[in-house]
Amino acid sequence: MEGFLPWLRLAHALGGGPAQGGEAAPGGFAAPFLTFGLLIAIFYFLLIRPQQKQRKEHAKMLETLKKGDEVVTQGGVHGSVYKIKDDTVALEVADGVRLRVSKSAITSLRSKPTDKEKAAD
Repeated sequence: MEGFLPWLRLAHALGGGPAQGGEAAPGGFAAPFLTFGLLIAIFYFLLIRPQQKQRKEHAKMLETLKKGDEVVTQGGVHGSVYKIKDDTVALEVADGVRLRVSKSAITSLRSKPTDKEKAAD
């Protein structure tokens, strides 16, 4: 019991034991809920909200696709939009070479290449 007594005193000093006079410890009932609420707010503003914004921007980009747009797919394929259907897009990746990909596989729009870039290819 002697080895346990210092630990008991330390726990009591740190607020782990009952408060004097039989009162509740400071912070009491609401502190864990406030901490949990603060964590939820941090996760919302740092993780959830930016992802929702990015998803909306991607959906808007897919809606505004038109023939001739230069795009990049998830697999890294660069091409220009040749034909658009409901949920698929035909991409022309080289002269006469066309691929059909899912609309959701398109990750970004590229700016149209300039004449100087076309000559370099």
